[in-house]
Amino acid sequence: MFYGFMKATLGTLLRVVYQPWIRGAENIPATGPAILASNHLAVIDSFFLPLMISREIVFLGKQDYFTGKGLKGRFVAAFMRGVGTIPVDRSGGKASEAALYTGLRRLREGGLFGIYPEGTRSPDGRLYRGKTGVARLALESGAPVVPVAMIGTNIAQPIGKRIPTLHRIGVVIGEPLDFSRYRGLENDRFVLRSITDEIMYELMRLSGQEYVDIYAATMKNRLAAAKKEPGRKHAEAVAEAAAQAPVGAPGGRPVPDVAVPEPDEAELAAGAAAAAAAAHRLAAQDGGEGAGGQDQEARAGRG
Repeated sequence: MFYGFMKATLGTLLRVVYQPWIRGAENIPATGPAILASNHLAVIDSFFLPLMISREIVFLGKQDYFTGKGLKGRFVAAFMRGVGTIPVDRSGGKASEAALYTGLRRLREGGLFGIYPEGTRSPDGRLYRGKTGVARLALESGAPVVPVAMIGTNIAQPIGKRIPTLHRIGVVIGEPLDFSRYRGLENDRFVLRSITDEIMYELMRLSGQEYVDIYAATMKNRLAAAKKEPGRKHAEAVAEAAAQAPVGAPGGRPVPDVAVPEPDEAELAAGAAAAAAAAHRLAAQDGGEGAGGQDQEARAGRG
């Protein structure tokens, strides 16, 4: 109930203000389980992706969101629980395994499960090496993996910025990936890495991001250490640390010739129509017509 409430209130406002666009919404199965594997550029990824699709989706979220103190901390924790976010301890081991099995249970119930294979937000807008949890989920559940590229969220909300600025945000959804040919091999680390690299390659192709073949958390640690180097300008140290990272394509594949997607006229028009329907809904709520406005908004967003 709270998920629907937040989508109808905060989601409506986001549609009006940002007029987000979407491409490939038809690639999300209308029924049954599916894993939505997304790149991760900003906190607001977890707001805009659920907003732009009609089915309810549950995400993993870092445990810090659930352990904050004070009024703000309690509000954030309540919000995250309300929209179905599953807390995950990113220290690894049994804690992370428990979160993944919670996702597996969601898939076995026939729902959508969202995961960020990079494990954390990109520190610089590039795409980083994926963790193999997504591959294990795919093999153990038998669910297809739908690659999702968030576009422009890092520009609207760079790391360290709490309130996003106005910038057109897009969602590009690729065709489902079927890994049933590997069924029964969920304990083979080479198979898990191969599947994960295939998923990350699709994310690279859809998003147009440069790929860095190390984990995002490793890069964050390098950047943090570079900032502390004595006698050097922070910007220079950070730039050098970023430049030393190995770039290419997942699994040693050839680097595809891609660019960051731009919306076409039809996608912009659909986003504007959804925003207009959302604005109508906000106005109609005072007159008791909220339900009709919500239906109109949903139809426009899927267009």
